[in-house]
Amino acid sequence: MTTQISIFNGPNLNLLGQRQPEIYGSESLQDVENNCKLLADSLGLQVDFRQSNYEGKLVDWIQEARGAYAGIIINPAAYSHTSIAILDALNTFDGPVVEVHISNIHKREEFRHHSFVSKRADAVIAGCGTDGYLMALQRMQKLLK
Repeated sequence: MTTQISIFNGPNLNLLGQRQPEIYGSESLQDVENNCKLLADSLGLQVDFRQSNYEGKLVDWIQEARGAYAGIIINPAAYSHTSIAILDALNTFDGPVVEVHISNIHKREEFRHHSFVSKRADAVIAGCGTDGYLMALQRMQKLLK
């Protein structure tokens, strides 16, 4: 039986590969999704991969994941530093949560050093580029065992 997890992506990640490639790399979000699905399959996981620029949509998806998905991987992007609403929604989710940041948020502007989401995350992966998503899948598999 395949275990289902959600991978949620926040604002501006739809521009991955086009926006600031010196920070975020040249892979598109579609490339990341394809790589995640390939790895997930080999790990016995099935992923529901989504992106939204809207905070409320991310909150809705997190709420919908309750009881439907075993775990959440989330790259909240800029909402990491501002969204108590996303933190509150994640706090209603019973499964593991892994937070991903493509860049090392601790080497960037001061305002990026704090993440509300980290207060709920069971693991945080930052600064590993888009490979961080693959690392998050591997960690999720271990957290679910």
